[in-house]
Amino acid sequence: MPLVNTHEAKTRLSQLLEDVKMGKEVIIGKFGVPVARIVPFTVLSKQRQGGQLKGTISIAKDFDILPKNFKKHFTR
Repeated sequence: MPLVNTHEAKTRLSQLLEDVKMGKEVIIGKFGVPVARIVPFTVLSKQRQGGQLKGTISIAKDFDILPKNFKKHFTR
């Protein structure tokens, strides 16, 4: 993993991205000091799975019942 200074990285960005695309890592530095590492992007393939809160949340039985005078706030 060669160190590439910021000026060179700006000049060769397209080529550096091609290198990363091929699986290489690129380290970008400032004044010879490593600052950032560019690595290939990987997509997380793990499917999301629901139900983690099952049994911990409950909805009141009267949840869908509106108070008698509540509808007046929505009509003109």
